[in-house]
Amino acid sequence: MARVVVAGGGYGGIAVAKALDDVAEVLLVEPREEFVHHNAALRALVDPEWTDRIFLPYGNLLRHGRILRDHVVRVGDGDGAVTLSSGRRVVADYVVLATGSAYPFPAKMDVFGTVAAKARLRAAREAVAEARSMLLLGAGPVGLELTGEIKDRWPDKAVTIVDPAVDVLGGRYPEEFRAELRRQLDTLGVTLLLETSLTEEPVSEAGQAKSFTVTTRSGHQVSADVWFRCFGVAPASGYLSGSPARTAAGTLRVTPHLRVDGHDRVFALGDLVDLPEAKMARAAGMQADVVAANIRALIEGGELTAYRPASPGISLPLGARGGATYQEGIGVLGAERTAELKGGDLRTTAYTELLDPTRDR
Repeated sequence: MARVVVAGGGYGGIAVAKALDDVAEVLLVEPREEFVHHNAALRALVDPEWTDRIFLPYGNLLRHGRILRDHVVRVGDGDGAVTLSSGRRVVADYVVLATGSAYPFPAKMDVFGTVAAKARLRAAREAVAEARSMLLLGAGPVGLELTGEIKDRWPDKAVTIVDPAVDVLGGRYPEEFRAELRRQLDTLGVTLLLETSLTEEPVSEAGQAKSFTVTTRSGHQVSADVWFRCFGVAPASGYLSGSPARTAAGTLRVTPHLRVDGHDRVFALGDLVDLPEAKMARAAGMQADVVAANIRALIEGGELTAYRPASPGISLPLGARGGATYQEGIGVLGAERTAELKGGDLRTTAYTELLDPTRDR
């Protein structure tokens, strides 16, 4: 059988590995002990019942392939070879780069061990529970969603959001959508300080229970007990630093078939790819479908499929009952419809069924 090495066990990586398990020898290389459903990590921060739910074992993902708990540290000894941090060199017929990106905790876990990650969540939850006021730096999707989770769990906590952008979400998406989010934030009692930033970050660590006062460049003083950084995505592509396909931003240039530029049998997807598309799990899943179809076509014979980025859209919950959704061609959907689409389950059931179908949900 053809051998496929998939670097990264996130949303796109598990989808490709699962899709090719029947036609190839799949080796999924992932340093985490278990899959982390990061789309629900902010809910797990505030709700202890979710702490276990977002960690899912890899053991039931593949029937024929194998999971290697390791890092890919080099790709490039010929199209079909990767080197792992353990020193092992694996030769493959096809390579899929799906290592995703790093993002500040709690949106993404910053430790690989499950026990340590759960302990990190519990400690941060205790800090938030004790706090009377919160400061969030960043009014993007993570900052707004975290705000919604905090206010849903603890309505009386004061939350202030600071962002240098002119509006929430950096001014992206239609004004009608952003206005609906601002309206709901105002109803929740959230303080939005836009078009400004802090003169200095708080002296405490993010997620640490320690009261502080900071000043914005516009002259506002903000006092809070806990703060979190809600910006700063960074593609996990350091192992590709010598690749001509790597951009200055750390993403990879790809062909319409999602091959890495200059490589016939190396594909990339998700947060790694340099495409004009929001970096979301949905996009990673769609790209995974195309990558898997193209590798299958190369193995079995057939035509390759070109990837077409989805039209702009976002579903942004503010807790289990709030939020707004925008989809080009449909328009803006309010809190009730957003809660139906995403607020309650956060697609946890779908990933549980994929990774661990016997698990009691």
